Amino acid sequence: MKKVISIIAIAFMTSSAMAQSDTLYVYGPGGPLSPMKECAQLFAIKTGIPVKVVGGPESKWLAMAEQNADLIFGGSEYMLTQFDQQHQGLIDSKDRISLYQRRAAILVRPGNPKQIKSIADLAKPGIQILDVNGAGQLGLWEDIVGKQNLIAKIQSHIGQSFANTGLGIEAWKKDSSFDAWITYASWHENLKNETEIVELSSELQTYRGTPIAPTLKGAHQTQALSFMKFLQSDPAHKVFKKWGWQ
Repeated sequence: MKKVISIIAIAFMTSSAMAQSDTLYVYGPGGPLSPMKECAQLFAIKTGIPVKVVGGPESKWLAMAEQNADLIFGGSEYMLTQFDQQHQGLIDSKDRISLYQRRAAILVRPGNPKQIKSIADLAKPGIQILDVNGAGQLGLWEDIVGKQNLIAKIQSHIGQSFANTGLGIEAWKKDSSFDAWITYASWHENLKNETEIVELSSELQTYRGTPIAPTLKGAHQTQALSFMKFLQSDPAHKVFKKWGWQ
C-alpha cells in the first residue's frame, strides 16, 4: 500500500513539475494586463498550454522576467522600445509585433460634478488634473491639448504627476480634489465605479499601440510565437475590444 501511495505521489509531483516547465511566462505593465490575462486563459483552454501573465510597474517583475520570461508586452510602442534600450539582450526585436491600439479620453468623477465635456473645460478655473508621467502616458496630455494651444493652461491645472498608473489610481481613489485625468479610455473599464468617461473630439483623438515581443532566451519560443499568433486572432481582438481597445 505504501508503495502504491509513493508511486502516486511521485506521478503527481512529476506531472506538476511538467506543467510548471510548460508554462509560458508573460510580463508587462498594468495597462494591458486585464485583456492579456483573459486571452491567456482562452489560449490555455484552446491549446492546453498554461500562460502566467504578470503585470504592473517594471520594478515588480523585472527580476523574474530576466530569469524566465518568454514574452514582454508594452503599454505603448515607446514603452517596449525604451525597455529594449534599457535591457539589451532580453527581447527579440525582429519578432516584435503590434497588437491593438487604444484611444485617449478624459476620466472624471461619477456624475461629472464639474460638468467637464471637453479638453477646453479642463482649462477653466477650479479644475484640478491628475497626471501620469510615464507607463505609456508619457506626454499624452501634451500631445492632445497642444492641438488647441492649451499646454500652458492645462499644465497650470495639473495637481500632481505620478510615475505609473497604479500610483495614479491610488491617488484618484484617495484624493477627491482631482477632477479629471487625461488617460486611456480603457482605464474606465477597470474603474467603472470611480469614473465616468468623456470622449475627445475627433480632431483631438489620440491613439497609442500595444506591442509584444518574445525574449531571446525564453524556454518556450515555439509556444510563445503561437500565443502571439493567437493574440492577433478574432477571439483575442474581441477580448481587447471589451476592455476598451480599438
